[in-house]
Amino acid sequence: MPFGLTNAPSTFMRLMNHVLHAFIGKFMVVYFDDILVYSKSLKDHIHHLRRVLQVLRHGKLYANMKKCTFCMDRVVFLGFVVSSKGIQVDEEKVKAIKDWPTPKSVIDVRSFHSLASFYRQFVRDFSTLVAPLT
Repeated sequence: MPFGLTNAPSTFMRLMNHVLHAFIGKFMVVYFDDILVYSKSLKDHIHHLRRVLQVLRHGKLYANMKKCTFCMDRVVFLGFVVSSKGIQVDEEKVKAIKDWPTPKSVIDVRSFHSLASFYRQFVRDFSTLVAPLT
């Protein structure tokens, strides 16, 4: 799908949600063309993968095998590390925040605030800490 067209991304996201609606929140998360299938056991995982791939094929949507990884116990997904331990921050993103250059303008402060806000749920008293920036 050419993403230069108006509403193409939202149309594609709507298609993915429509095609995969039966699995979303049960054992799968989808964001555009990123699909994360999670399971408690390898047997369940294989079953879940088979079901998802069958539904995609039925909807005439196909996975690019070069971009797929299967049966991982840890994966980086949308800036988070997802594993059996739960959801954690991606250390590469934390490094980007720590190495951010000192803001020189209001626009720079807003940019930094937006980046740091992405991980606000992992920082205790985040709103108190960033109050001087706002």
